[in-house]
Amino acid sequence: MASLTVRQLDEKLKQQLRLRAARNGRSVEDEVRTILRGAAAETAEPAPAAPGSDRERGLGRPEQPLEQVSKRVLLVIGGGIAAYKSLDLIRRLRERNLAVRVVMTKAAAEFVTPLSVGALASERAFTELFDPQSEFDVGHIRIARECALVVVAPATADLIAKMANGHADDLASAVLLATDKKILLAPAMNPHMWSNAATRRNLAQLVADGVAVVGPNAGEMAERNESGVGRMAEPLEIAAAIETQLAGASGALAGRRVIVTSGPTHEPIDPVRYIANRSSGKQGHAIAAAAAAAGAQVTLVSGPVNVPDPRGVSTIKVESARDMLQAVEAALPADVAVFAAAVADWRVVEAGQQKIKKSGSGALRLSLTENPDILASIAHRKSKRPELVIGFAAETEKVVEHAKAKLARKGCDWILANDVSADSGVMGGDRNTVHLITPSGVESWPTQTKDEVASALIARIAAALGGESK
Repeated sequence: MASLTVRQLDEKLKQQLRLRAARNGRSVEDEVRTILRGAAAETAEPAPAAPGSDRERGLGRPEQPLEQVSKRVLLVIGGGIAAYKSLDLIRRLRERNLAVRVVMTKAAAEFVTPLSVGALASERAFTELFDPQSEFDVGHIRIARECALVVVAPATADLIAKMANGHADDLASAVLLATDKKILLAPAMNPHMWSNAATRRNLAQLVADGVAVVGPNAGEMAERNESGVGRMAEPLEIAAAIETQLAGASGALAGRRVIVTSGPTHEPIDPVRYIANRSSGKQGHAIAAAAAAAGAQVTLVSGPVNVPDPRGVSTIKVESARDMLQAVEAALPADVAVFAAAVADWRVVEAGQQKIKKSGSGALRLSLTENPDILASIAHRKSKRPELVIGFAAETEKVVEHAKAKLARKGCDWILANDVSADSGVMGGDRNTVHLITPSGVESWPTQTKDEVASALIARIAAALGGESK
């Protein structure tokens, strides 16, 4: 009998065979032998499932035409407590008619079981680099290529470090190194690990390499009395980011990276009180949404707001000015940075650890210190300074005059000035009247909705950058 040579088959048939073999937990050659055995026996019954395969465990799905599974997401689950959210993420993706193939690290299996993952994905979870069933036909290369997008959720500090430095000592890192597809990270780790210089350096390298990021968010950690930036983005946020990546970027800012800050910051006085302002975040969120609609990869660093996160945007939620600066620096490099957040100028030198009680002795005295100047810090950077740095000047008098002085003082490229006095209704409202201040002059725009202001600004940014991808 002639030898079986899969390489001589046409590419479409080979792809269909690979998909079928992966679902049944066999190599391509074993799948072909199974098909031939079934045909030789002239039986309508399905061929026996390989021992331990998905079909034997009742996890297999009916065969789907290749075009229906072309939008497959490869989900790499890292070893962190946030791995439990990956189960809900799989469900959310299946609801969107996306096929999901899963690779788990050894540590991930300590938090969620491959059986649970396989049941939700309707396909076995891959865990071993040296798996005789899959590596017969170089399985890790096949897994890395047979998808439209690779998602790492949770992306632990260890996985991020491996990716940044090109390690491939287990299946997950080997797949990530071998893939030629776009990668989306959903980081999750302790706040101290997230803020560590090594993590920030590794993430900056990955972003420079074209890796997209969603989250992390601020909030309580699994560890008692631990909170800060490091919580993995919620499954719905990740699913929205995945849909955006799969849709493909097009538009005037396609291929560009944009950072937007939005909302107020809260500076704690004690555990129940804080210094803040009346910013709603509507303008900053509108700018982030407009940039994403123009095809940009957008990171939105948001203070506490009550407006929903824009679709297709990686949102990092922070509380204080120092948290916001840290998140912005971690999101660099970028082509454009728009600082629309109303950052509190001062914070309490030492916030109370317990609620401060009235003493009956008169007014409370708070010792204040200046917060870091986020706009000036980024505008004066010697390295990784965005090509276009844009600030906002919220003024109550001499709007244009004060904005011109701010442009010179901060070192940014443009300033958008607006009147936020009580009569204007801008703070918390839906309309805005802005003046665009540049080194070449002042443009006073008519009163518009905040969405219209955002669209006009993004159009100007695209024109300034030439509308071309880097």
